[in-house]
Amino acid sequence: NLPGSPSWTQQSADKSRGWDESQLRKYSFTTKPIPRLSHTDPRADLLINNEEPVVLTDTNLVYPALKWDIAYLKENIGNGDFSVYTAENHKFLYYDEKKMSNFENFVPTSRRTEMKFSQFVDKMHKMEELGGRERVYLQQTLNDTVGNKIVLDFLGFNWNWINKQQAQRNWGQLTSNLLLIGMEGNVTPAHYDEQQNFFAQIKGHKRCLLFPPDQFECLYPYPVHHPCDRQSQVDFDNPDYEKFPNFKNVVGYEAVVGPGDVLYIPMYWWHHIESLLKGGVTITVNFWYKGAPTPKRIEYPLRAHQKVAIMRNIEKMLGEALGDPHEVGPLLKMMIKGRYDQDFS
Repeated sequence: NLPGSPSWTQQSADKSRGWDESQLRKYSFTTKPIPRLSHTDPRADLLINNEEPVVLTDTNLVYPALKWDIAYLKENIGNGDFSVYTAENHKFLYYDEKKMSNFENFVPTSRRTEMKFSQFVDKMHKMEELGGRERVYLQQTLNDTVGNKIVLDFLGFNWNWINKQQAQRNWGQLTSNLLLIGMEGNVTPAHYDEQQNFFAQIKGHKRCLLFPPDQFECLYPYPVHHPCDRQSQVDFDNPDYEKFPNFKNVVGYEAVVGPGDVLYIPMYWWHHIESLLKGGVTITVNFWYKGAPTPKRIEYPLRAHQKVAIMRNIEKMLGEALGDPHEVGPLLKMMIKGRYDQDFS
């Protein structure tokens, strides 16, 4: 081998898995691999019970959808309207439109439009041809407007297995199935959800970087009342260490998922998802479940995600009590400065 070239074993590994290291963006932090296990492996159950991520390789959860590609969906998905986001670059930072009135100067970096599936496909192909920075990302809840063939595929999902996961852990109801169709290189920046998520990959490969809830201080989420609530303020491509010094300490977990893989993303775990560079179109379906009800008897010390939930509730409560979300920060500063930042030990 030439110096710096991948070894023969590395090249054959790259071939067998359908992607290679050159398709991954480079970041400043280190990561550990997320375990890849059969759903029959007892360790997989232990990880899910403990709310830790795992890639399940053989659930057949979305087996009937593995034939979905753009042509099949275009023919069968129906004539409903789909939510499509357009961004000026590869980053699709989520924002809550209902919270935009709280921050008059907020300008979203992507914009949402409703369009027919065929319009989305035309727009995506046009952007691919132009090869510019602008991109699209379809993010649509699967509902009863889809065509019969898609409904039959959906009914053929392995509901037996996933319903068992839900019942075993006393999770709440399935809240939605989100269909995601992205262009190669699209990135959903780091954020956390307040729901349990089985992330089922259908077409193409996605790299998933996860961070546990105890890394809250390293990832600097926006305030609760901001439209980008639950999103990290840190730009992973170009971190500002002066503004966000703790980001230097962040350590991630990482997996690349391909067709048929299902990644369990525990609630309150941060996740940063990218469609691989030079990897073609990606298609994913999310299964989101409400978490289990709060146990009657609280165990101490509290877990990191419980503390995040408490912080969120305090922010919400103060916003309501003060009548202005912009007063929350100054009040918290006044409470802490000179009082809780002293060492009284």
